[in-house]
Amino acid sequence: MLEAWISLVLTSLLLLGSPGPAPLALAAVGATAGVKKGIPFLMGILSGLVVAITFAAVGLATLFDHYPYAKLVCEVLGAIYIVYVAYKIASAPALSNANDIEVPDFKDGFILNLLNPKAYAAFLAVFAQFLLPYTTEVTSYMMTAVGCFFVAVFVDTLWLMAGGILRPFLSDPKKLRVTRITFAVIMVLMVIYALFFS
Repeated sequence: MLEAWISLVLTSLLLLGSPGPAPLALAAVGATAGVKKGIPFLMGILSGLVVAITFAAVGLATLFDHYPYAKLVCEVLGAIYIVYVAYKIASAPALSNANDIEVPDFKDGFILNLLNPKAYAAFLAVFAQFLLPYTTEVTSYMMTAVGCFFVAVFVDTLWLMAGGILRPFLSDPKKLRVTRITFAVIMVLMVIYALFFS
């Protein structure tokens, strides 16, 4: 059982901690407004992740196998929303006072991960390959989901904090704007890659 947990944690760290729309958005929010103002966005992302985990666990793969257009619709909606969040991050005014900056909030984080194709793909892969071997299938899915969620809490918090660590170095509004635009462009490129090349 210990080996199964180690495999699950390491795989989840790689899948959920790699740069994708949610981690990059968290880093951008942390760099823009600081960790404290980014916490509602982080909570939204984690709440959306709970929905993604649940959908993956109850058989989203089966739905997509039967209705391939449903997968395409979800991917397109997710891509559009991620591009919207990237725009919101990139277009925020380059002000030095974090109280004047409108940052993505709980709702934005929730919708971002609810429509994030990377999240669903990661959980479908985990449930297909790294399901924990408990005595009942329900327990296996539940414990695997809980393990993935706690890894996500850890890595997403690290991404937000990494952005917060960058913040003092970005006190110049021009540097901050370039950083936000860079994060936003990378988010859009990740969406393009996910839609057309993965």
